[in-house]
Amino acid sequence: MTFASPAGEEDPAPLDPRKIPSTHHLHSYHFSKEPLMTHPVLGVDHTYLLVRDLEASAALYRRLGFTLSPRGLHSPEKGTANHTIVFRNDYLELLGVVRDTDGNRQQREQLREQGEGLQAIANRTRSADEAKGALAAVGLATGEVSAFSRPLPLPDGSDGLASFRTLSFDPAGVPLGHFFLCQHETPGMVWRPELQKHQNGAIALGEIIGIVSDPKATADVYARFYARGRVIPAEGGFRVDTGENSASLLFLDRKNAAALFPGQNLDLTPKGGYAAFRLVVGDIDTAKRTLTQGNVPFSVTERGSALVGPEFTSGAIIEYIGP
Repeated sequence: MTFASPAGEEDPAPLDPRKIPSTHHLHSYHFSKEPLMTHPVLGVDHTYLLVRDLEASAALYRRLGFTLSPRGLHSPEKGTANHTIVFRNDYLELLGVVRDTDGNRQQREQLREQGEGLQAIANRTRSADEAKGALAAVGLATGEVSAFSRPLPLPDGSDGLASFRTLSFDPAGVPLGHFFLCQHETPGMVWRPELQKHQNGAIALGEIIGIVSDPKATADVYARFYARGRVIPAEGGFRVDTGENSASLLFLDRKNAAALFPGQNLDLTPKGGYAAFRLVVGDIDTAKRTLTQGNVPFSVTERGSALVGPEFTSGAIIEYIGP
């Protein structure tokens, strides 16, 4: 995760993704009036877990200490529903198939062939429509822009509407999972204050981790996807900085992933998706107490973080890290 330098200063050395300064502003990127830059991908917006039983997974994540949004139902064509777990600048989504349709055939195949887990990274952009041409200009192929909305129950009993425009990268050029852009047309419907208060103290996605045979080559591919993407050797693999106030990506081979996450069953994470994510919390001891109160097994690493295995999270290793 990287943060902007004051004007006139050189870019700082790469920051530890665990370091969240007090200037970590609330999703300010949604409201910029600046012209769209040549490269339109501004960082990680959210990631989603594709799950078999949405409400069972929601119950697991409540035990982990998260506040979940009310269940949101997508269009009949999509046949999916979700719960979101919202942080300061990004969020985690639990996504489940509730009715078989042509629109969710691929997701059903992923569940059948790979199991549950992190299957997608959605990225920030100011305009999905402008991004299509801008990405083509830098040699990155995409599909067509898609628009959709979903109703959201509000605290006063009324219903709001969250609206999005998305643009998927060509799957042939993406090493892992689904990779797409997400333009929020109604950001206030997603980043609601009451949804950002979590018992475990979660404040941000810190990092998303993938297991691959060639970490350097994979990191190089992903760095091209971001306006400020750069590759840094880290933790036996290669990290991709993705932009301001944005989760980084870390790619490891299986041996180094096993060393980083000792005692975790990597086979319970999706082979074609992402294996783990790091979650930044305000206080690591609070997070550990919350896990204990929820009767969730966890281990403590040599670096002081807490690990929860994929059998308790619908297919993703979660590492709780301090600020």
